[in-house]
Amino acid sequence: MALTELDLPEPRSLRGRWAALAAVQAAGGRGDGCRADGSSWHYGDGDGRWCGLHHLGDGRAVLLGHDYDTSQTFYAEASDFFEEQETDLLAGAPDWWAPPVRRAREEESFLGFVYAFDGSTWRRAEYDVEDGFSSVRLPALSDGRTREMIVATVQHHADPGGHEPSQESVDALIAADGAPDAALVAAVIPHAGWDATAGVAAARAFLTG
Repeated sequence: MALTELDLPEPRSLRGRWAALAAVQAAGGRGDGCRADGSSWHYGDGDGRWCGLHHLGDGRAVLLGHDYDTSQTFYAEASDFFEEQETDLLAGAPDWWAPPVRRAREEESFLGFVYAFDGSTWRRAEYDVEDGFSSVRLPALSDGRTREMIVATVQHHADPGGHEPSQESVDALIAADGAPDAALVAAVIPHAGWDATAGVAAARAFLTG
């Protein structure tokens, strides 16, 4: 079965944005939703939308995830749970796609989409149903979305009427590409009750993947 090509950024180009958001969330004591864990990068909004990017070496990567409200593929266990027809997200895929999928299933996570990058091109299985990827709204796909999420994180958890980071400070944090110093993080976050050092550690975790 043929695979469908996708127009997405190369995996490594996502690092600066993903790490910047992780830094701000960790600095505010809320780092579980956006983080790097070895060669895997995770994002979740806490409301049923999540994705994970797994770096497999040799330029390969697998991006998978689920949106509880909009994913209509009902892969594997989801087909039984929701009593819906299954879409095989690995149909026609090479074997190297499978390990991250197995790990997600072992963690009892439903999967709505599985995309893979072979070093030059993103692909997925061929299907016509909504898989939920677009509604996850992965911030790391664009500078604008990442800025929006960073500002929202700061404003939501800061004192009312308090700190709002400048675009210049947010852009500098993104440009650090996972290697910011404490001053770059501190320029974005409120001073009271936030931990720039924790933010630096969260961002630098993306350098090991």
